[in-house]
Amino acid sequence: MAMGHFAFANNTNRFLAVEPLAEQPFAVSGVPYDGVVTNRPGARFGPQAIRAASLMLCDGIHPVFNVSPNEHLGDALDMRLPNASPLAEVRSHIERQAAELMAKHHCVFIGGDHSITLSLLRAAHAAYGGGQPLACLHFDAHCDTWTDHFGEPSGHGTWTYEALKEGLISPAHTVQIGIRSSGEREAREYVADQGGEIFTARALRGRDGSGLKPAIDAIRSRMGNRPVYLTLDIDCLDPAFAPGTGTPEPGGLTSSQVMTFLEELADLNFIGMDCVEVAPAYDHAELTSNAASAFVWTYLSGQVAKRAGKLPVKPGNALSGVARALAKSLGRKAP
Repeated sequence: MAMGHFAFANNTNRFLAVEPLAEQPFAVSGVPYDGVVTNRPGARFGPQAIRAASLMLCDGIHPVFNVSPNEHLGDALDMRLPNASPLAEVRSHIERQAAELMAKHHCVFIGGDHSITLSLLRAAHAAYGGGQPLACLHFDAHCDTWTDHFGEPSGHGTWTYEALKEGLISPAHTVQIGIRSSGEREAREYVADQGGEIFTARALRGRDGSGLKPAIDAIRSRMGNRPVYLTLDIDCLDPAFAPGTGTPEPGGLTSSQVMTFLEELADLNFIGMDCVEVAPAYDHAELTSNAASAFVWTYLSGQVAKRAGKLPVKPGNALSGVARALAKSLGRKAP
């Protein structure tokens, strides 16, 4: 049996039912690896579930960006990985295959546990860094800044710490959104202590739509035009919206909050994305995989619209536009 030919490695179904990857500018690739999870395994099956959920969107025009990414997107299917090998070897395979894809395409990777992000950042830094660390926008329930994980030197809870130490991402241009898990203060506040910014789930409670504008403006100001890598751990969502994940944490973000961030920040200089930690065995009614596929679709739609010069509004204006429309519908004076 050839390397990577596992039952969970999907190489038939394609995201949004798009064509196989060839010369399209955008690519999606699955990374079916969950060898270092610390609670419930199963994220290796995430790529299949996200692709299956995306089929509902395959003929859809995005309602904010008024584009479909389908004609611009190809599916590279799943990476071939030696899943029973040590993490360092698996990471080297991920990095090599990611580098090959990034050399020709703007890539979205669907995982897989969060340990894959370190390899993806290594490839992205080589492709887009230009000698400088990247910016990083990180959605998660967990800070992922532990110096070890239950005695293991590296895993899905250490990659942020490792990426900062390796100089792959800039501390001042790293923003975490949705953090809320238990942990020692040194880990929870590590990004802020290094000069970055953390928007905890607690700080965002009750805020949506125009209520998120201060956070969105702060993120845009901090990132500037630096190349930004987006990593979205599906457990940033409250388990009510995403039960199908390995380490669920109550008190999380709503789907609409995450969608607002993705839509309003589409103008950033994004160079790639991953969506990780979808574990279908614990899902209910495909809530988690549907959320993940919609987030990836929204990211791709925004990037396609931006490349075509079709972003619907100038940066920062969309939320005020929403407020005006809502005020008008309620018969009030618009701001």
